[in-house]
Amino acid sequence: MTNDFFGFRIVENLQKMDKDIKKSELQYHKKRVLVSKEFTFDAAHHLHCYEGKCKNLHGHTYKVVFGISGFVDEIGLVIDFGDIKEIWKKEIEIYLDHRYLNETLPKMNTTAENMVVWIYEKMMESLNKRSEQYNGVRVEFVRLYETPTSYAEVRREWMEVE
Repeated sequence: MTNDFFGFRIVENLQKMDKDIKKSELQYHKKRVLVSKEFTFDAAHHLHCYEGKCKNLHGHTYKVVFGISGFVDEIGLVIDFGDIKEIWKKEIEIYLDHRYLNETLPKMNTTAENMVVWIYEKMMESLNKRSEQYNGVRVEFVRLYETPTSYAEVRREWMEVE
């Protein structure tokens, strides 16, 4: 019987550590790489000193996109996507998801422009706490979509020039 099904081959012998590949071969390069992870949350807010419909209480399904860069470690990872998710869930999302943002965020107008900087700062703060775990990991950008076609973005180079 053939191991080829519709152009796909069934792998019978998985590659084994120290037999087929050595630990020293897991890191292919020593370059800085950007990894990205995105999340969504639902929240309500309203804007102060704004004459338009957003002065009224309303809600959005927001999308946040993180761009995080660093040098790969000895097994070829910059940061585990699960670690980004854990930081998001435990240290950032708790202030945002299904919340009234005017109440849970610092005193600010809850514009996408203000919120994206707050999210950036929270992620940087969380990564800095774990600096020994990662090799030069930093937030390169955060993009916050308020609607599918409207977003605010902050980049590391903009945050460093103040």
